[in-house]
Amino acid sequence: MNSERRTAVEPAATVGPLVPRPGVDDTGLLLVPVARGTLLELSDGTAPAVEDIPAGHKVALHDIPKGAPVRKYGEVIGVALADIPAGGHVHVHNLGIGHWEEPTPHRSPTRPRPTGVSPTRDHFLGYRRTDGRAATRNYVVVVPTVNCSATVARMIAQRADAVHKGTPGLDGVIALPHDLGCGMAEGTPGDAVLRRTLRGYLGHANVAAALLISLGCEVNQPENLLPDGDLGAETLTIQQLGGTAATVNTALDRIADLVPRLTRTHRTPIPLAELTLGLQCGGSDAYSGLTANPTLGVAADLLVAAGGRVVLGETPEIYGAHHLLRDRATTPESAARIDQVIDWWQEYTAAGGATLDNNPSRGNRAGGITTIWEKSLGAVLKSGTSPLNDVVGYAAPVTAPGLTFMDTPGYDPVSATGMVAGGANLLAFTTGRGSLFGSRPVPCLKISTTSGLYERMRGDIDFDAGPAMSHTDQVAYGTALFEALVDMASGAESKSEALGFGTEEIVPWRMGAVL
Repeated sequence: MNSERRTAVEPAATVGPLVPRPGVDDTGLLLVPVARGTLLELSDGTAPAVEDIPAGHKVALHDIPKGAPVRKYGEVIGVALADIPAGGHVHVHNLGIGHWEEPTPHRSPTRPRPTGVSPTRDHFLGYRRTDGRAATRNYVVVVPTVNCSATVARMIAQRADAVHKGTPGLDGVIALPHDLGCGMAEGTPGDAVLRRTLRGYLGHANVAAALLISLGCEVNQPENLLPDGDLGAETLTIQQLGGTAATVNTALDRIADLVPRLTRTHRTPIPLAELTLGLQCGGSDAYSGLTANPTLGVAADLLVAAGGRVVLGETPEIYGAHHLLRDRATTPESAARIDQVIDWWQEYTAAGGATLDNNPSRGNRAGGITTIWEKSLGAVLKSGTSPLNDVVGYAAPVTAPGLTFMDTPGYDPVSATGMVAGGANLLAFTTGRGSLFGSRPVPCLKISTTSGLYERMRGDIDFDAGPAMSHTDQVAYGTALFEALVDMASGAESKSEALGFGTEEIVPWRMGAVL
């Protein structure tokens, strides 16, 4: 062993975003890769690295016996599947989830609201709709009722956008294609979810005008989506109009009539209380819970302090950290609802031959995340520290001020689709491996967990949270992120918007049998 090679190990609980719990964590985080034999400076002394360990991965701070709970952030992230020596690599080969439970229930502490930090802005520049709603963008959307009319919807949007591109005050004409709408049973939960999702898009504040394109014979008829009014949408039916060409030409005429009226709207100052921010994370790594997610949590707290709404979702990615959310619930009903959605998801995954621990992807694990419990403890930090005021179903309207939890899958496009349908007019997306996600008609700001990722993918990432490895840095970077989000709400173009992302990313949650 070469004793000259020394590497400090960062215990997550002493530099991470939760309240420090010295002496509680069993693992530390390596900020650089180490070779076998490198002398590691642990919290209670030194030990040689038992094997080569990549950067961002966990190392045992002391001997951990087989069957013992293993802690990070002061919380259990799994159970040792084998004896793990001090200096050993802690990962999928020796750590998993089991049925271990804390013998003494406790209320887990959360990071306090940043002291002395308050919102630096009180308004954004947005569009005020005639019914009073606030918008961050001004789009014409073309929505198919069914996959069978999706190509026609794309044709219409592409041709109309080319004609009206550059029109002042118009962000574009876009199609929102999806692969559902038929081959499904009416009146089922899956049918209800699709209707609620598409209704949410048609009636979204960022949609200045909408065309609904129906084939004519599908299960998901237009009246299913518009039972209580037209939401400002006009329906064109391909079979009635005589086919593709006739429908495209008719739609282009309708849009040409609409655009002059839409562009009379101008951005005006609107209180930040009318922003609804959806929180996403994808392509996560071990730095997600150390930098980007707690930084976004500070920005979320600042928006809540300004009276705005924040939406956390991805139910499989709160499993193992759901007690932290439950402890923040302002009503017994919301606390109970958290437990109910977790129970439903355990049954849902089991019915499909899976478990919630199948959620971490290959990229997540390559980035140092081992179990879903560990992933969730980092993911929930996006929500900051504000009280949990409501729990709603997928694509349901978000109406409560402050923090709301929405029951969504962990798959980013599906989760974001539900949040947009629920009324989010802004999205923030943290990533550790590099995500290409974008969203329309709602802008999405992407945040890197490391500066290395930001430098590699400058064309896709909007904000570098890599340096925010301490609470002080997280407050400073979180305030800057809050400013960037307000700027984006006011019209600043995100990287994904500049690249043209967002027209393929609407993915309603597919539930139930395909018939």
